[in-house]
This record gives sequence, structure tokens and C-alpha cells, in this order.
Amino acid sequence: MLKQPLPKEICIILTYRCNARCNMCDVWHHPTRAQDEISVKEIEKLPSGLRFINITGGEPFIRQDITEIIEAVRRKTKRIVISTNGFFTERIVDLCKKYPDTGIRLSIEGLQKTNDAIRGIPDGFDRGIRTLLELRRMGIKDIGFGMTVQDMNCRDLIPLYEISDALGYEFATATLHNSHYFHKLDNRIRDREAVSGEFAKLIKELLKSRSVKKWFRAYFNYGLMNYIYGGKRFLKCEMGAESCFLDPSGDILACNGMEVKMSLGNIKEKAFDEIWNSEEAERVRAVVKTCERQCWMVGSAAPVIKKHLLKPAAWIVKNEFRVMVGKEPYLYFSNKK
Repeated sequence: MLKQPLPKEICIILTYRCNARCNMCDVWHHPTRAQDEISVKEIEKLPSGLRFINITGGEPFIRQDITEIIEAVRRKTKRIVISTNGFFTERIVDLCKKYPDTGIRLSIEGLQKTNDAIRGIPDGFDRGIRTLLELRRMGIKDIGFGMTVQDMNCRDLIPLYEISDALGYEFATATLHNSHYFHKLDNRIRDREAVSGEFAKLIKELLKSRSVKKWFRAYFNYGLMNYIYGGKRFLKCEMGAESCFLDPSGDILACNGMEVKMSLGNIKEKAFDEIWNSEEAERVRAVVKTCERQCWMVGSAAPVIKKHLLKPAAWIVKNEFRVMVGKEPYLYFSNKK
């Protein structure tokens, strides 16, 4: 068996404990026990030379050893971004004082009323905004919003983007998915036209920008529209090869989007290289290759967008020209029903 090249990106799920009660995620019904979660020692077994590591949960700042974890992770990658609901302001600020180059993505699901209804955290919007503004005052550069777009909040998509753009923040998007990770199998967009219509507006705004990064984000959001309409992924999934997940139990997962959890092996028991090149890993990769779920989440889409730049670049060039001459972006879905 040929040795599998190491992944370029890894997402570390530190915990399934969470103080939020989100309507699109039931992880808070299934919290992990602190004593069972991966330790710094086990995280240190991850490979070095990674392009990117995302830290997520649950809520990662519930972990009391978050600073020690980031210290270990910094030796493994050029860039770290932590996804958080922003509730634990002091912990976030203290971490960023020590490591100011750490990225922070605050999960905000819309304006105040909508966000707090979806997230189930009293005053969650206010707490999050205060956290971001405090980071801004500190001079932290890599901060921004992350929004999961659904029927309930789609009308807030453009206003939230405009706020982030005015503040100079990053703006990441997702839409509803179902998997073992979310403990949900009943998430769905009910009014696809309304939700996709808001994504179309965002795509146009991103293409009007002078930022190349925002142009590629436009392509990613086009992929989210395509997913909502049940289309085939624009770029094939390469999870378990280009990137992977490490979950709180120590399991290395090809993907967090599968209906059933499939582990390549457990880092508490074996070295990463041994797991990555095991027969079980090859079996899971074979399942990924035949997966029909067509998920389009940033963890599975971003690595292949970076690897296969020509297709998204061609779409960007065509639609940049269309927007420049006053036309709407070309958004076509062969599976639209």
C-alpha cells in the first residue's frame, strides 16, 4: 500500500460541551465528559507543517486548558482559527493577548432578535459583539463572523455582511446540514427560493469587492446555493486525504458530514502516521469517494477549492465581468426542481 500524503488541514473538535442551544445542532444534548476529552499530549501527536487548523466544538472556550492547547497547536501549523459563540469574553481576550495572531470566528446567526432565538443564549448577540469589539480595540486582525443561513435568519444575511464589511471583519457562511456531528437528521431549508435569493445578493456583493478572497467566497456561496437545490458538488470531496477531523474522543475522522461516524483510528491508541496509512483509513476513504451526500461545508470545500483553483477561477472571471457590466451573476443549478 502506497503511503498516503499527510493532510494539509485539520479541524480539532475539542469538546461536545456547549452553552448554546442552537435549533440546527443538538450537540448540547450529547455533551462529552471533560475527563474523556483529548488532552494536550494527544493533540501533540498531530503532524507538523499543516497549512491550517480550525479549533471548534461544542464551544471550545469551555475547555479550561484552551491556552495550553493553542500553544501546542501553534507548533503544528501556520494558521489557527477558533470557532466560538463568543460568550466567554475574558477567556477569548486573555488567549488573544498571549497569541494575537490567532483567528477568531464568532458564530452569529443574524441580528439580535434572530441570533438569540436561534442560539438560545440570553443576550448572546450582545456578548458576541462586545467580544469582537474588545478584540478590535486590542488590534487583533483575524476576526470575523460565521453565520449558518436558514429560513429563520436569511433576511439578516445581507445586513450582517454589511456590518462585518464596514468593520473590516471576515464573513464566513454555512447552511443547514445533517450528520452524526450535529446529531440532527431533520434540518432542511423549507423556502429554497427565499434563502437562495439572499445568497444570490451576497454573491453579487462579494464579486463587487476588490478582494480576491471575497471572489472565492462568492464561489463558495454559489456552492451553498447549489447544495440547497440538491445539486452535485462542484468539486469532488477529498476528505480523509486533503483534510480530516480529530474529535473529542481522539478519533480521526475523514469527515464530520457523514450520517454515521466512521473513524480511521484513535490517536490515544496509535501514532497519527500509523492511523493515516492504516487499512481502516483506506476503507473509510473508499466510502468517502462513493458518498452521495454532496455536503458543501467549509471544512470539505475550502481544501479542494485551494487544490483545484482553475474551475472556481474560471467562474469568478466570467461573473466578475458580468457584474462589471451591470448584469447579475450566472447562477445555474442543473438539479433545481
